[in-house]
Amino acid sequence: MALVVRRNGNLFPFVMTDLLDTERFFDTDLIDLDTDLLISTNGRDVIPSANITERDKDYLIELAAPGMSKKDFKVELENNTLSISSEKEEKREEEENGISRKEFSYNSFCRSFRLPENSKSDKIDAEYENGILKVSIPKKEVTVSKTKKEIAVS
Repeated sequence: MALVVRRNGNLFPFVMTDLLDTERFFDTDLIDLDTDLLISTNGRDVIPSANITERDKDYLIELAAPGMSKKDFKVELENNTLSISSEKEEKREEEENGISRKEFSYNSFCRSFRLPENSKSDKIDAEYENGILKVSIPKKEVTVSKTKKEIAVS
């Protein structure tokens, strides 16, 4: 059984772009009305997309977060809620011909997921590879009691 999750928060994904024809008036890297955010940073949204899949033995959460490293992520579990957050700060300074140029950027996000009751919260595993953070949440085996018990009627 697969669990399907929509990738962005819009219920009507192309209404604004089709209505306003934004590609005709705006640079597509500057503004994208089909996403949750109106202004993106360097063509990337601040909140990464997430795919959630239910597999036979586990749940898999995949977050698209290119350009980051595994040390940028913080994965926490509190009260059966899994929180994935990241903070990344970049600074660049150049000096050329007596002119100094300083640039900096700061990106952060936090996504939270309520875990199902049949998940093993003590066995959660996370790995970051090729721009995708994969979080595996194993399932508990559900056992059905098949013992027969006779109940006396009084």
